[in-house]
Amino acid sequence: MNMIRKLTMSAVAWLLASTAFAQQQVPMWERFEQSYNCHTEKNPFTDVTLTAIFRHETSGETVKVDGFYDGDDTYRLRFMPTKKGKWTFTTRSSEKEMNMQEGSLLCTDAVTKGMVQASGQSFVYPDGTLYHPVGTTSYAWIHSTKERQEQTYQSLQKAAFNKLRFCVFPNNSVNELPEIYPFKLVSSKKDAEGKTHYVWDYTRFDTKFFQHLDQVVERLRQLNIEADLILFTPYDAGLWGFDRMTMENNNRYLRYVVARLAAYSNIWWSMANEWDLVRAKTHDEWIEMSKLVAEKDPYHHLLSIHGGTAVYIDYNLPFYTHASIQDQGPLYNFEGAATVRNIIHKPIIFDEVCYEGNHASRWAQLNGEQMLQRMWTGIIGGAYVTHGECFVKDMHSDKNYTGYAYLATGGDFEGTCPARIPFMRKILDALPNPIRLADQSWDPTTASAGPGEYYIYFGAEKPATWTFNLPAKNSRWPRLTEGVKFKVDIIDTWNMTTSTCKDVFETKFNSDRYRLLDKNGKSVKLPKKANILLHIYQVD
Repeated sequence: MNMIRKLTMSAVAWLLASTAFAQQQVPMWERFEQSYNCHTEKNPFTDVTLTAIFRHETSGETVKVDGFYDGDDTYRLRFMPTKKGKWTFTTRSSEKEMNMQEGSLLCTDAVTKGMVQASGQSFVYPDGTLYHPVGTTSYAWIHSTKERQEQTYQSLQKAAFNKLRFCVFPNNSVNELPEIYPFKLVSSKKDAEGKTHYVWDYTRFDTKFFQHLDQVVERLRQLNIEADLILFTPYDAGLWGFDRMTMENNNRYLRYVVARLAAYSNIWWSMANEWDLVRAKTHDEWIEMSKLVAEKDPYHHLLSIHGGTAVYIDYNLPFYTHASIQDQGPLYNFEGAATVRNIIHKPIIFDEVCYEGNHASRWAQLNGEQMLQRMWTGIIGGAYVTHGECFVKDMHSDKNYTGYAYLATGGDFEGTCPARIPFMRKILDALPNPIRLADQSWDPTTASAGPGEYYIYFGAEKPATWTFNLPAKNSRWPRLTEGVKFKVDIIDTWNMTTSTCKDVFETKFNSDRYRLLDKNGKSVKLPKKANILLHIYQVD
């Protein structure tokens, strides 16, 4: 019996030790979280500090993490390990219960692709795999009903979007008041004209709101969707006052958001939507706040800022990782997007190029084919384009943006473009390299994705034939030469079909040696439809 008892006790001890050890194992790019209980009569958001230094045992690399208050006397530290191996940490706090606390975790192999990063003028995962952002926008969907939020998750997954732009703050053009807000409400009352006036305690956050935001970002992460979080907007106009906070309140809010969400691998920081329309903030204040977010984020997530139509900021500033642009003008041809790339030496996302919809305003009157054409035009030009739709119940109503337009409150897509996104994603995910114009300024239609990989997109045109004709220059790859054999796939991006031309083409220089034709002058017969994309690829 004693032997059995000893064996049982040993087994229990081993199980407890194994369980404890397992709880400290965190895959790379996942979240480690440590919570502390501490009661204080102080304001826990402003008068209590909590930080931790995480140190990688082998390399000595250190990461400083800010903690945050999460309500109910609970403070949290979140850490996203970016390197395998053992990490130890030590806390610093103004409160003795949380000061000089130590702990450790073991970072194991990654179970996801990890955090998207900017590399040159492209986006990549940590292992170098290309990431092609194909996103959409729904500004206030996290403030809509639970049922519509669930519809939004499902519609995003069905359409295969891998990025979603959305706001922290509510939108005053949506006549559904949120149930919870980012700040503690002190009071609200209506004036003689029926307008509600709100008084907020900007020194205290509503942790229930931010717990919901945590859940949203995590749910998107599980769906492999990047959360492009818009931190400020002009869509308040004084209704709540979030657009005209003092810089002290702005900075406190930003520090809290970054401390809370930076450990999520799929978070992107969008400083604003239409920053120039937020009248209470200056250009220099936007720069100051952008720097703050970049400095406080220990992992250097993607960071940008979005302006009004054709309003550009200096995206080459070091803290901006990419350009987030509202401007459809450069997408009237492939050369426009390529020209923007020559000015901004970072990845380019045209995050607003008008919307598919039936709105009375000109910014949401595209049909599905036009929306898709703008997306493909940007891709061929070496950029990326975000989808958007805004269908309203009454396009002539003064409240035509309320309804259930996806742009405002999410839900189900009503347009015809989203059904084509999975097909687009399949093509992009198969690319060996980012697409670039092969011979910019000289050939505005032929793009390359590397040696022996070319694409030509006809958009709204409906040609009957294409005579085999490629530029000798091939972007940053070696020039094309004679005697190379190619096949041609005819891709209908709207009807989502692919057919292969039976002919094999062999290159031969024309008289000026800048271009190569088929040695026998052969052409490809086309279906006389819009939205045709040619994939021209080398064969043995």
